[in-house]
Amino acid sequence: MALSSMTGFARTPGSLGALTWTWELRSVNGKTLDVRLRLPPGCERLELPARNAVASVVKRGTVHVSLNITDGGESAPVKVNEVVLAEIVRIAVDLQNKLGSAPLQPELLLGLRGVLETGDQTLSEEQTQARDAAMFASLKHAVAALAVSRTEEGARLSKLLDQQLAQIETLWKAACDNPSRSAEAIRVRLKEQVARLMETGSGFDAERLHQEAVLLATKADIQEELDRLSSHVEAARILLGSTEPVGRKFDFLAQEFNREANTLCSKANDKSLTSTGLELKTVIDQMREQVQNIE
Repeated sequence: MALSSMTGFARTPGSLGALTWTWELRSVNGKTLDVRLRLPPGCERLELPARNAVASVVKRGTVHVSLNITDGGESAPVKVNEVVLAEIVRIAVDLQNKLGSAPLQPELLLGLRGVLETGDQTLSEEQTQARDAAMFASLKHAVAALAVSRTEEGARLSKLLDQQLAQIETLWKAACDNPSRSAEAIRVRLKEQVARLMETGSGFDAERLHQEAVLLATKADIQEELDRLSSHVEAARILLGSTEPVGRKFDFLAQEFNREANTLCSKANDKSLTSTGLELKTVIDQMREQVQNIE
């Protein structure tokens, strides 16, 4: 197993007698693990086991977990919760008098949570435990399917990142071999710059000019940036082969890639080298976008 993405989806059905249900899990990017559950009334005991089941497989990302239940048996009677309705009406009338709003609409009141209740189809403790166990078993299948989905997306990401690292290596080699970095090219360029300075007036100290020329050559040297870029590529390939969540490490490494590319561009004193640096920045920016999806 290599990289795992934070993006994934899974849907798993289940049934017990006339009762059927569907677990739906959807995960997206997140800085930490955030499990958001939406369970129907009566299934509150599943909340903690569900969170633990997701956390046992997913280490990072926002995971939306929903459970939809359909009872194929006899329809349960529907009744109005008179206490809740009376309190809502009281509050609504008070607001209506204060704000002068439109009259109350019964269909809107009935649509409010807690006003309509489904009559109890009482389950024994043994029946409730059997139902919860069956639902939890199907949830574990859904979590496993989500993990597979994230791994498959991770494999696609890994392939894409590998291609981008290959592009970075190609551009790195082009920068290393750029003719403007040769000793002769640097010597000619410095000679021309010194000549232009000498033409502007007299009184320049030759030793001072020599020191400035050495300083200029040092500032224009990009060997350290190239060495670090090479090191970063090697580190990135190690992360690609890791079996642990590496999203945070890869994100930090991508920032370091970008820092070296920026410095290379600022030091470049030749159009061809600047062009290579800009291409490098483009590929690194694309890589940073993909890295945001890694767990």
